[in-house]
Amino acid sequence: MSAKDRIILGIDPGTTIMGFGVIEINRKKAKYIAMDAIRLSSLSDPYLKLRKIFFATIELIDMYNPDELAIEAPFFGKNVQSMLKLGRAQGVAIAAAVSRDIPIFEYAPRKIKMAITGQGAASKEQVAYILSKTLSFDDIPKDLDATDGLAVALCHFYQDKAIPVSNGAKGWSDFIKKNPDRVK
Repeated sequence: MSAKDRIILGIDPGTTIMGFGVIEINRKKAKYIAMDAIRLSSLSDPYLKLRKIFFATIELIDMYNPDELAIEAPFFGKNVQSMLKLGRAQGVAIAAAVSRDIPIFEYAPRKIKMAITGQGAASKEQVAYILSKTLSFDDIPKDLDATDGLAVALCHFYQDKAIPVSNGAKGWSDFIKKNPDRVK
């Protein structure tokens, strides 16, 4: 692998279902590797669910050897208890990655949907459909938490390709003037 080639593990955390997706970046192109969902509903003890999330994330890290972990941030909803549970699930997955020295990148749900579909309010079905076309896989899983995990990974990849806009350019001519090294 070259310095820019890497594997990204994307996680959509949850206390009922944790979705994940893995992509490989090779020559600035994303390639689908895997996606699935880990079911936690059989466990009633919330702390056993967190334990399972931790060890499932460790197992994914050991299996796919990712260079980076991208994770969906908890969204600010009306139900504080749901947000707390989701934050704990996210924190445990992050702790697993930290324990293996993997860099972590966090993305808001709207940002992920915007990166994949162009719409921040896109449905899970729209996200899954666009991913199937972009990453060339035929079977969309019944559990769309899996495609949500894959979307997080692809969103992270797209961030590397984005043109930074924080240079204060006021138009194309100003951008070119401030960034002569980016013009070929």
